[in-house]
Amino acid sequence: MIKMTMLLKRNPNISHAEFVRHHIETHGPLFRTIPEASTHVLRYIQTHPSQGDLPVPQADFDGTAELWFDSIEGMQAVLGSKTYKEKVFPDEQTFLDHDNTLILVGEQAEIITS
Repeated sequence: MIKMTMLLKRNPNISHAEFVRHHIETHGPLFRTIPEASTHVLRYIQTHPSQGDLPVPQADFDGTAELWFDSIEGMQAVLGSKTYKEKVFPDEQTFLDHDNTLILVGEQAEIITS
């Protein structure tokens, strides 16, 4: 299993609220339309920063996307698909700042599970 974690920065031309709304309501459902995702994506979650008095400092990101793939080849199939290239990636360019978004791909080690 391969996990891709993205630390997302929003397009500076939109507000944080617009970014969150688009990420959840438009981009997530659009990603689900990738036919290869139903075979190779095991899990996809989005996280957006909490507000208020937190016990830890917040990093300066607008959100995260975490995707679990069945394999590197599965990840390549999804990200190389026609739907991703023609629909999903162009959507990313409307709400993400790709130059300042960080991506980490690796294998996760479970420490505590419930």
